[in-house]
Amino acid sequence: MDAVEKANLERQKRWAKERKVGEGTYAVVYQGREVGTGRKVAIKKIKVGAMKDGLDMSAIREVKYLRELEHQNVISLLDVFSSKTNLNLVLEWLETDLEMIIKNHSLVFLPADIKSWIAMTLRGLEFCHRNFILHRDLKPNNLLIAADGQLKIADFGLARDFADPGYKMTCQVITRWYRPPELLFGCRYYSTAVDMWSVGCIFAELMLRTPYLPGESDMDQLKTIFRALGTPTEEEWPGHTKLPDYVPVGQFTKSSMRDLFTAATADCLNLLSKFFIYEPRKRISARDALHHPYFFALPNPTHPSKLPKISTQPSSRTLEEVDGNVDLDSPGPAVKAPAPVPNRLKRKLSSVSSNQDGRETYARRLDFSQ
Repeated sequence: MDAVEKANLERQKRWAKERKVGEGTYAVVYQGREVGTGRKVAIKKIKVGAMKDGLDMSAIREVKYLRELEHQNVISLLDVFSSKTNLNLVLEWLETDLEMIIKNHSLVFLPADIKSWIAMTLRGLEFCHRNFILHRDLKPNNLLIAADGQLKIADFGLARDFADPGYKMTCQVITRWYRPPELLFGCRYYSTAVDMWSVGCIFAELMLRTPYLPGESDMDQLKTIFRALGTPTEEEWPGHTKLPDYVPVGQFTKSSMRDLFTAATADCLNLLSKFFIYEPRKRISARDALHHPYFFALPNPTHPSKLPKISTQPSSRTLEEVDGNVDLDSPGPAVKAPAPVPNRLKRKLSSVSSNQDGRETYARRLDFSQ
């Protein structure tokens, strides 16, 4: 046994798989533990034996990028070892994901909670973009939540670097409901704006408690986008009719966001609209989004430890605790100190039923005016 094999065997013995918690086409995720300390971890076993040349490029990329990224809002890679035809990634253990929280209608979201989740998403994504890495699969299912409430961007299997602006990339990335129109039209040269469209979809979904733009096919996805945001003109999005897969989809008039997000403040709607600018070069960046007035107006973002979480225990969260403070010092200045919850917001919360459903109901119930 050579030195490399010996080191790999030692790393393998350090971690123990306990139970399967998820499975996809190319990977199985286990809950595991560190043998010496008992620390809980996630072990992602990637099946590489059947891949081209015996190794999956997405597995290589995921290891590469996670080794390069170290940020409180990006999942941590603890170790890597091989076993037969499998590559095993040892990741920090995270309790749940944002999709499960959104779908759990026993949880009531406050405007401050949504602000906190989006701030953490943007902070992690800004760090990725600053290091020239596109995620290319942002969605609530890939935003994991730690026990202390910190949100962490995960699943970098579709990520890639974008240091060379003239390098052609695939347009077959990003889960359809979160995919921007330039990719649906076959754009092969793109940058950070594709991730920002996805953040806008997540932002809207947090307010609606249901996906904002759920298309059933690529063509239906375009129609769904244009019904909501209007069919783009050449003035709004120069050159989009020349994209490789462009087809006329029909003429739709833009719907008023105010009609759907009836309780949102002007700052909230302004930021949301900037994620959905058709011209990718004009779409807001993660850094600029973190400096938007939305994050510096009341209510202050909820502290991660006070955010709603899935638990079998009754919540001890009080109304006085929900208006916490998230430090946005990287980038941007800190948010103002927390303010007391107004009586009017308390009255509105008391009227929210835990089993309400539907996008308009949730949008109207959220009070963004404080």
